[in-house]
Amino acid sequence: MTTLTSQAAAGALAAKTRLPVAQRRKARRLVVQAMYQHLLSGSTPGAIEEEFREEHTGKVDWEYFTEILVGIVTHRNELDTHIEPLLDRKASALDPIEQAVLYLGTYEFANRIDVPYRVVINECVELAKVFGATDGHRYINGVLDKLALTLRPLETKSRA
Repeated sequence: MTTLTSQAAAGALAAKTRLPVAQRRKARRLVVQAMYQHLLSGSTPGAIEEEFREEHTGKVDWEYFTEILVGIVTHRNELDTHIEPLLDRKASALDPIEQAVLYLGTYEFANRIDVPYRVVINECVELAKVFGATDGHRYINGVLDKLALTLRPLETKSRA
């Protein structure tokens, strides 16, 4: 992705001022919901973010939410080129929840190298369990596990 270097640097800086894990987890959960809304309605990221900020109180890593949501929408075609070779159909033919979760995981693999690949997979699998179809989390796990080998080769090299 064209923004990998600058966003990786930003991610490293953000890692120094890391918010609690629960706030990042909540941001990911909201990103999946926001992407679902975007995929179904075509609403802009700005409009969705405004709506979500009004509806969701409590502590959320809003900076992370915005980065991921805007990044996914902006780089969706690039994300598809990473995902589609690993799918049994086009990304657009997937259930919107599966799409949203795979976009989240792919974006984090490619642009947030400060987040370990195992964390990305685990978070996405858990989100698929909450929002997806009965065995959708298995599909998500399989795709992201293969994708990690491509987008995080140095990190996955040491795994057994």
